[in-house]
Amino acid sequence: MTPGKKIIELARKTKGYLKRLEEEGVKQIPAAGRTHLEGSPKPMPDGAKGLTPRERLIELKNEVEQCVRCEELAKTRHSVVFGAGHAEAKLCFVGEAPGYDEDQQGLPFVGRAGQLLTKIIESIGLSRKQVFICNVLKCRPPQNRNPLPDEILNCEPYLVKQLEIIKPRVICALGNFAAQTLLKTGKPVSQLRGNFHDYHGIPVMVTFHPAYLLRNPDEKRKVWEDMKRIKSELNRLKP
Repeated sequence: MTPGKKIIELARKTKGYLKRLEEEGVKQIPAAGRTHLEGSPKPMPDGAKGLTPRERLIELKNEVEQCVRCEELAKTRHSVVFGAGHAEAKLCFVGEAPGYDEDQQGLPFVGRAGQLLTKIIESIGLSRKQVFICNVLKCRPPQNRNPLPDEILNCEPYLVKQLEIIKPRVICALGNFAAQTLLKTGKPVSQLRGNFHDYHGIPVMVTFHPAYLLRNPDEKRKVWEDMKRIKSELNRLKP
């Protein structure tokens, strides 16, 4: 790639990154070391450290960014995609793994599937900055291949910790890998969606991954039905 083309490509990626930050409600570029995590600024004691959920997520993010448990992924990744959103979100979306755009920008769901997910979230009156979005794997598998069993085992403790910190009221599992990892089942989405399942006392709604919907747009109606169930459950669980 010539220097001129490199500059054009860098400008394209920067424009996309800035657009995503704007969509997430970021008004200015954060200083080095800051994260894309919303949360309460006032300390809320949590354990011996007395950290807020947001501070605990930042602490966990710093740990995940140093992870080399999966040797291949640690060598091939451009970024660790920890997750983004509100540290005390009532609704958490869990996907499969970062893709190319996510790996480049360090943010979850920023490609075409991410644009569709944004519309899905907005369909129930929420914004991306009000929910938390993450993946089972925090690093992109080469060529966007499926996650390997060992990679899921290595990365799952980080997902478990994220959910322990955020304490969402409802979890939405996007696709087979998210659903099967959270629910410890081998059943596909087609058999799991439509009803709530249990993850340590948290209702889990399984639905199709946005990338699948891009290939199968006729299934969008089913996702809309699942999202209406999520909205009803969130309303029911209001204090």
